[in-house]
Amino acid sequence: MSARPTQGAYLRFFMHENRRHHGVLLYDWLLREAKKLGIAGGTAFRSIAGYGRHGVMHEAHFLELAGSETVRVDFVVTNEDADRLMRLVRDERLQLFYAKLPVEFGVLDGDAPD
Repeated sequence: MSARPTQGAYLRFFMHENRRHHGVLLYDWLLREAKKLGIAGGTAFRSIAGYGRHGVMHEAHFLELAGSETVRVDFVVTNEDADRLMRLVRDERLQLFYAKLPVEFGVLDGDAPD
């Protein structure tokens, strides 16, 4: 049987892939800290192309040096976990663009009857 769906937040953070915090790549630091908080999972994605608030276009090219691409780190969490993660980012005084969206999530059991 499927578990009852949970209401929560889809939390996304955006950063340049070469940005560091405490000597560690920021996306890696954020994933590690979320794990320490007991957050069940998170994923980092590198962009192919895009632009930000300054209007500068960034595109991944094979021969180009890495570092200017955007990385998005996503978490699907309870509202309480989203608040804890946001508090961590604020306490670390990180300047990050984020998006927080309401979400329903759960696990579907393939053996459960419809």
